[in-house]
Amino acid sequence: MKIRIEIDENSTEDEVIIRCREFTKQVAAVQKAVSGVNNVFGKLLLYKGNTEYYLMLDEILFFETDENGISAHTRNEVYQTRYKLYELEDFLPGVFMRVSKSTILNTDHIYSIDRNLTASSVVAFQGTHKQVYVSRYYYKPLISKLEEKRLHHEK
Repeated sequence: MKIRIEIDENSTEDEVIIRCREFTKQVAAVQKAVSGVNNVFGKLLLYKGNTEYYLMLDEILFFETDENGISAHTRNEVYQTRYKLYELEDFLPGVFMRVSKSTILNTDHIYSIDRNLTASSVVAFQGTHKQVYVSRYYYKPLISKLEEKRLHHEK
């Protein structure tokens, strides 16, 4: 696969074009990756009481189901979203990953994982006391994703 970047100083908007013979899994992965980069810099509408907040996705540590619906956690705050977890899963960029029936986390903010072979493992985030549980079912996919990110980052 060739990658070419053309600089056009007269362009009014950045545009990414994917030219391919057929829509393969590899092309779909490139499309998702490009969309993910764009989405990370996007904002999400969240609520606290009657106040609307527009937060950068990168500020969010995790989304979690609780008694009030779906909460979005940052280091210091908790907001509500009107999306369901499965809807968030569909449009959030690739740095977000479901890690249990009730939680989607931002893999970019993982500080540590306390592995438990018989029960859920615990993920901690830097700069906050907040933690989430990773079910055994999602543990290996999470570790694979982190390893993939680490290898990609070393290149």
